Amino acid sequence: MRIAFVTLGCKVNQYETENLMELFLSDGFDVVDPREEADVYVVNSCTVTSSGDKKSRQILRRLKKQNPVAKVALTGCFPQAFPDAAVKIPEADIITGSYNRQGLLQAVKKALATGERVIDITPHQSKERFEGMRVKGLRGRTRAYIKIEDGCERYCSYCIIPTARGPIRSKPLEDIRAELIGLVQNGYQEVVLVGINLSSYGKDLGLRLLDAVKLACSIEGLKRVRLGSLEPELLSDEDLTEMAKLPHFCPQFHLSLQSGCDKTLKAMNRHYDCAEYRRIVDKIREVFENPSITTDVMVGFPGETEEDFEQSVAFAGEIGLAKAHVFAYSRREGTVAARRSDQVPNFLKEERSRRMIEVTNRTRETFLRSQIGRVEEVLLETTRDHLGYEGFTKNYTPVSVDCDSALCGTVINVKITAVLGDRCVGVLI
Repeated sequence: MRIAFVTLGCKVNQYETENLMELFLSDGFDVVDPREEADVYVVNSCTVTSSGDKKSRQILRRLKKQNPVAKVALTGCFPQAFPDAAVKIPEADIITGSYNRQGLLQAVKKALATGERVIDITPHQSKERFEGMRVKGLRGRTRAYIKIEDGCERYCSYCIIPTARGPIRSKPLEDIRAELIGLVQNGYQEVVLVGINLSSYGKDLGLRLLDAVKLACSIEGLKRVRLGSLEPELLSDEDLTEMAKLPHFCPQFHLSLQSGCDKTLKAMNRHYDCAEYRRIVDKIREVFENPSITTDVMVGFPGETEEDFEQSVAFAGEIGLAKAHVFAYSRREGTVAARRSDQVPNFLKEERSRRMIEVTNRTRETFLRSQIGRVEEVLLETTRDHLGYEGFTKNYTPVSVDCDSALCGTVINVKITAVLGDRCVGVLI
């Protein structure tokens, strides 16, 4: 029996798809590319934006057209957040949510055995526990992701994720240790700790994110530990100081900004202001050598005036970001922001996106140029072009190195000599 997977969205979704692949493989399925003919296709959906829902629908239609006799499954955040809408999609023969990922196997087997449509969307519970998952690696990637937290209780006014993902729950430390040891045994030298609200790790267990970081950095054979996206105000000065003492910790901080205007941050129901964000960035630069600060920036939030936007773009330029993902606000049904009457016109959102990207591209170039002359450890990937193989430093600077393919997947010392486009170029030391 052949099964194929399509993944939309975040690193957590990628991790969960890998877990599902391993689950189906252990049950005798063959995992194939979604472009190939399969008996079952699985779409692991994202519902952060309405365009994500649209993309899921388009993929479902394409897969059903590709092989009309195959069973097509829709799983993940979209059906969990909007079950009524998901059930109305005719191409979806199997529909499950994000509450019980591993229940997908039985749902698929039932649909194959009976030929009936299977719908199994379990609502999140207030005191549910972390769903046990473990992966052996991540296909085609040099670094592995390990999901250590699920759920969010922040309720930003634009975000549906608390509905899609439920309350905060955390992976026990002993389970993290076992999974990390397995990843090292499978040849991984770098892991990325990920979660839906990673900064809240341990809230339900009487632990903190720092505990998971210290554990990961103590695993023999693991050379790098990196963090996924973080809520900035949940990082204390003590946490940062302790992390800076860990030799294997990577000083790349993806601190979600969203806006550089205090008025907009308050309307978003974010839990910090620009002054606090700046203080945290200053602390990171004080205790870490050569860190990078990356972020997400939203433009065109309801009620955002030209003055508000100017404040935001000025702050983004001032803070010296190494990289920013700039995106326009997308109205998300079921959120507070979607009900506001002061929506920003699309043409303004497009213009503001362009202007914000121009500014953050300049800070990106400034950061990359600051790396010239440095000797850094680079984890070499398997991607090659005319400049050589690409790899990443501990602060996640992309560097191309002309070297032997035998070095792929290893950590090498590289002297950074130039910037070309959106990356640096270096020579092997």
